[in-house]
This record gives sequence, structure tokens and C-alpha cells, in this order.
Amino acid sequence: MNMRAIVLSSVAALSFGAAAHAADAIVAAEPEPMEYVRVCDAFGAGYFYIPGSETCLKISGYVRFQVDASELQNDANNVSGTAGNWNAKTRGLVTFDTKSDTEYGALGSTITVRAWGDSSSSGNLEIDEAFLTLGGFRAGYGYNYWDTDIAGETDDLGSNRINQIGYEHTFGAIKAGLFVDELTNTTATNNDTWGVEGQVSAAIGSINAALLGGYDVDASEGAVRLIVTAPVGPGTLNLAGIYSSGNNAYYGAGEWTVATSYELKVTDKFSVTPGFQYWDKLGWVSGQNGWKAGATLDYAITKGFAAKVSAQYTDRDDQNNGDGYWSGFFRLQRSF
Repeated sequence: MNMRAIVLSSVAALSFGAAAHAADAIVAAEPEPMEYVRVCDAFGAGYFYIPGSETCLKISGYVRFQVDASELQNDANNVSGTAGNWNAKTRGLVTFDTKSDTEYGALGSTITVRAWGDSSSSGNLEIDEAFLTLGGFRAGYGYNYWDTDIAGETDDLGSNRINQIGYEHTFGAIKAGLFVDELTNTTATNNDTWGVEGQVSAAIGSINAALLGGYDVDASEGAVRLIVTAPVGPGTLNLAGIYSSGNNAYYGAGEWTVATSYELKVTDKFSVTPGFQYWDKLGWVSGQNGWKAGATLDYAITKGFAAKVSAQYTDRDDQNNGDGYWSGFFRLQRSF
């Protein structure tokens, strides 16, 4: 083999090796992992970003199994019939809560749906709440200030689920809000009735107080309520009082009532709450009064799963022909 052939063979071999090395160096990049769910911690625990947006979503709710019992005939909580009613029922509730930042504050919306399943219900879904918020502004359908009560299951301090629009603002330890409500009133003949409610609440050290007032324009009557809670000993003392000028959509049981309860924390998982309430001028009838006493036991079985047992004795002149009666319930609830 002459020198020329040797040189040409060497060049060819080197060229092939370089080409093979270059081919080996071309490696396709691994695909980046797709981030399907991103945690959103700007608005508290449980929120995550909706994919493809800057809106945060939180899904929560519960499944509740409950057995009610009452000596009162045709108790609203039980199947109608004779005395000694009892009824088992199950409720499912889911809340979708969204939030995002804007130049005007947090923009939010809440939709809660629920359904009951029992022997007398078809289990149809219903809107429990649906409202929007922007900063302290709120508009929509839901529970108003009157739905707040004290610890336990003894008290009846009013509850409204209505369409409303209003504003709430926090001034340090003081919070104040004013809302215009569409009301459902027994004295009304149409849906055009409305009212105004306002609340001022404050936290003074470990004591919390809330003063609430509501005026039913159609009925030309109103009601005011004060709730105070404070730690006392190993538990929390709750006090409440209501005065109502006449039958109105905010509070229509009677002229005035007082209620109290004491939530005793026996352990981190177990609490006992005795309670008492007294009514005067029920139905605004002089001499017609009533009282209610009972106790509620709460036990946290494990995280997200709790049991509750409540027993109450009620003696009101406007119920059960003025005779006292027992009522109560047993509940299991899985919250998420």
C-alpha cells in the first residue's frame, strides 16, 4: 500500500469517528414535568391555583348523618305524626370558594350546594349560599348576621338566609358592617319587602362582643341583639339578649329573650355545653312566656370526623298546649 492510500484511509477513518461522536452528542431534552396543581397560600390553607389562571380555589364541605327525636307532635325536625317522632336523615354539603388579588382588594365568590336524604325528602340539590365579595363589599344570597349564635344547641336567636348587598370594614379590633336585605315576611303579600341590618363587633382582650340591629321596613318593626363571650375558668361563658319591637323578619318569636351557655373543654377532643334560654311575651302576648334548658356533648373522634349528642327540654306557652317536651339529636359528621 503506497503512502497516498494510507493517508486517505486515515482521513476517512477520522472523519467517520468525528461524525459518529457528533451524532452521539445530540440528545433530546427530557420533557419538563407539568405542574397540574400549584398551592396558593395567599388566602390561607386549602387553596390552589385553577390551572391556567391566577384565581385560587378552595373546596370544602361535609357529610352529616343525624337522627332527630322529639316528644312534640309534628316537630319541624321530624316526620309529621303522633308524639314520639324520630327521623334519620343525611346531608351532603360542598362549598366552592374562589379568590384573586385586584387593585381594589381580594375578589372572591362562594357557591355552596347541599341536599338532604331521608324518608320524606327527594334529595334535590339546593343553593345554600351564592355570593361575591370585593374587599369589604358583598352581594348575593346567604346567611346574614342573625345566623350567628352562642355555643351549644339550646339557643334560638334568629337566623336568616336572604339576598343582600352591603359593606363591612375592620378598624383594628372593631368590625362594622351595614347591609340592605330582601326579606321574607309573614306580613307581606309580595317579594318587594326589604330591611336594613347593621352590626358592630369588637375584641377587647379575650372578651368578644357583637351588637346587631335590624329594621323590617314593611312591618315597621325592628330588633336588636347583643352577644358577649368571655373565657371563664376552664371554659367559655356565652351571654345573649334580644329585644324586638314587634313581629318582624329579623326576630319574630316574642318581645324579648335572654340566653346563656357555658362551653366546658374537658379535653382537647371532648366538650360539654349546658345552656338555658328564657322568652317573655311570646307572640307579643302578655303573660305568655317560655324557657328551654339542655346540654350538648361534642367529641372529635379523629381529624375531620366528629360526633355530637344534644338533649333539650322546652316549656313554652305557645307550643304543645303549654306542656313541656323533650327533643334532641345524635350526629356524625365528616368534614373536609
